Amino acid sequence: MAIHSTAIVDPRAELDTSVEVGPFVVIGPQVRIDAGTTIGAHAVIEGRTRIGKRNRIFQLAAVGATPQDLKYAGEPTELEIGDDNQIREFSTLHIGTAGGGGVTRIGNGNLIMANAHVAHDCQVGNQVVLANCVALAGHVEVGDHAILGGLSAVHQFTRVGQYAFLAGGAMVTMDVAPYCMVHGDRAELTGLNTVGLGRNGFSTDAIEHIKSAYKLLFRSGLLMHEALAKVKAEFATVPEVVLLTDFIQASDRGVTR
Repeated sequence: MAIHSTAIVDPRAELDTSVEVGPFVVIGPQVRIDAGTTIGAHAVIEGRTRIGKRNRIFQLAAVGATPQDLKYAGEPTELEIGDDNQIREFSTLHIGTAGGGGVTRIGNGNLIMANAHVAHDCQVGNQVVLANCVALAGHVEVGDHAILGGLSAVHQFTRVGQYAFLAGGAMVTMDVAPYCMVHGDRAELTGLNTVGLGRNGFSTDAIEHIKSAYKLLFRSGLLMHEALAKVKAEFATVPEVVLLTDFIQASDRGVTR
């Protein structure tokens, strides 16, 4: 284990022997960090925080602080971070609240860029990009492979679907369906993330099915329940489309249109 002489690591913290800790880092007593993770200078890791393997936490990141929620009263809630994430400078990741399930979760292979904020009880999937100054309010869900552009913000209890794309500065107040692109204040639907689908290995047939379903759902003029029924009847055996219709049917806030 390589711990810089100026770092303050509570003796009760559990660090794998391969963890590297930079100058002036502060690590609290309830922190656990797995193999291959590196912590940059002046980062603070506190709370009941579990960090997986091969993460790189850059200088001045704040990980595991108490929620910015006036209802929080010191409950033993947690932050869980998976493997192979990059957590860049000045980003802030907070533990959960009892009312929100108790755990903020971040999956694997994510890029959380400088000044991004992941609030209490958020659930972030895998291979997600949160660009500079992205702000996730409490209880937000972000699906795998979503990309959130710089300065975009997501309202509490809102979901961002898999492979969705938020343009820079988007203010998102309703769910963003999988594969879709949104932009603006308040964010509006602008099309499909076909470039992202191609880059992530979707077949030509799958993309064509998604395009057809998208047109029925968002461009046909049908009421949503009518469009959903039509899409489900036509694409019942296409898993990529089933994911889309299931997401929309599960929406409490409504879907960005």
